[in-house]
Amino acid sequence: MPNIQLYSGPLSMFGAKAQIAALEKRIDVTLIMVPFEMKALYEPKHPEVLRINPKRQVPVLVHDDLEIFDSTQIFEYLEDLQPEPRLWPQSVQDRARARLLEHKSDEVYFPHIIRLMGLQQTPEDPAAVAARAAAARFYDELETLLGDGRDWLAGAALTYADIAFYMAQIFGDRMGAPIPVSHARLIAWRGRMGERASVRQVAGAMARYLMGQNRPVPDFMQTLLA
Repeated sequence: MPNIQLYSGPLSMFGAKAQIAALEKRIDVTLIMVPFEMKALYEPKHPEVLRINPKRQVPVLVHDDLEIFDSTQIFEYLEDLQPEPRLWPQSVQDRARARLLEHKSDEVYFPHIIRLMGLQQTPEDPAAVAARAAAARFYDELETLLGDGRDWLAGAALTYADIAFYMAQIFGDRMGAPIPVSHARLIAWRGRMGERASVRQVAGAMARYLMGQNRPVPDFMQTLLA
């Protein structure tokens, strides 16, 4: 398989999604970490990211003359490129449910976490309270979903939906909207995710980066370093 390049960043949730997926699919990619600094963030932007992605952000994937961006689009490409091991369910309906869960992690849950990023100094601001309440409702939904004895969010096996929400909830925890300890099934699911080599490699590197910047690291992330 020709060389595949994946542009990501040390604190890119979406880049981490794509990297975990490539590892799970056993697809060899060259990881290119773009410049990042806590105060300036991703400025100045990497020239290849600017050239390829009009949204000016990682992840970006390059494979020969193909250049794509957006973690979900990268998921779809990796699945087509190497169908096994499957990361979407076999049946059409189950696949649609998994895609919906992946979409909801990115577009329903995560916008509330983004809102919290700008309200860290004012946690009692009504907007912050509302964002945490919305995150809590999403946790309730997933706790219920896991109530039929399933180990993974979309059924009997790991899917892209699990990868997406695992990375999203890391940022939820860091921004003051952690999964409640009362949600035992969801906490157990997170533990299963943390046992996977792909997650330990990618989320573990993120934990080490945060520790190197003297930033708080959730306890469950610290276990990835053991």
